[in-house]
Amino acid sequence: MRPQPMIAVRDVEKSSSWYCAVLGAVSGHGGPEYERILVDDVLVLQLHRLDVSHHHGTFGDPTQPLGNGVALWFETDDLGAAADRARALGASVQTDVHHNPNAGHDELWLRDPDDYLVVLASV
Repeated sequence: MRPQPMIAVRDVEKSSSWYCAVLGAVSGHGGPEYERILVDDVLVLQLHRLDVSHHHGTFGDPTQPLGNGVALWFETDDLGAAADRARALGASVQTDVHHNPNAGHDELWLRDPDDYLVVLASV
């Protein structure tokens, strides 16, 4: 079993660029309706345009806010490099790098272009 989360976004190409920059990832699909975000050839996230239905119906309700109540959590071997990439991009930082005593690691909490909470955590 491997998680393959998919989130609804307003602009797939903008979100793809953001996630690739922050995660040090690459596009595995590309295009305005759907994207696969890969790190070291491993799928870590899927992006789907909110208002495109394809074969399965619409993915979300465009009248509702995106990102509410969802945290996308990524563990990284180099939190410092990921934080530098996020800052260089001008990412919205919710909580800067800090130690989480409960988990015993460091974290950086960001907001993506659709206001999803993105947590980058050290190993």
